[in-house]
Amino acid sequence: MKLICIGRNYTAHIEELENEKPTDPVVFLKPDTSILLKKQPFFIPDFSDDVHHEVEVLVKINKVGKHIAKKFAHKYYDEVGLGIDFTARDLQAQLKAKGLPWEKAKAFDGAAVIGKWLSKAKFQDINNINFSLRKNDEIVQSANTELMLWKVDELIEYVSKYFTLKIGDIIFTGTPAGVGKVFAEDRLQGYIEEEEIFSIKVK
Repeated sequence: MKLICIGRNYTAHIEELENEKPTDPVVFLKPDTSILLKKQPFFIPDFSDDVHHEVEVLVKINKVGKHIAKKFAHKYYDEVGLGIDFTARDLQAQLKAKGLPWEKAKAFDGAAVIGKWLSKAKFQDINNINFSLRKNDEIVQSANTELMLWKVDELIEYVSKYFTLKIGDIIFTGTPAGVGKVFAEDRLQGYIEEEEIFSIKVK
């Protein structure tokens, strides 16, 4: 399985990092080795002094598809989740400055938190889901999926032009504003609406 991640999908986050607004979704991948194992803490890697949390709504692909039209995209997932795309921001900045790929800053071991999954049927509208991240009981990121520049079904249509989607693949749909540095002993808790989806400790 693969983790397909979308960058720059919320205007406020684009502005906070002073990035250019893209004309197409920004896509990058994480390997399965980047998934943080269940009940394990996140260890800040020794190659970065500035790891940021980026909370994101996730969807899990449930059947194989290629060149999926937007109107059929809803048939390719039936579970929604929440996760964190950990980013070594200092390393990412160095790589971007040289025009190099981001993988070392985004795809290192443990850089992808995947919480529990909820049935899509639980939600009236996939494009109207509130989600948030609390750091040490303080809300640091909060948004609604209606704020996405490209909605879930549009992302599936776009991504499937380039990659065959397979059962178990996970799409990270992008992070809203409020990303920030994590420190040892932080507690990070992710919520969809009022339900806790994950809780992890930083070491």
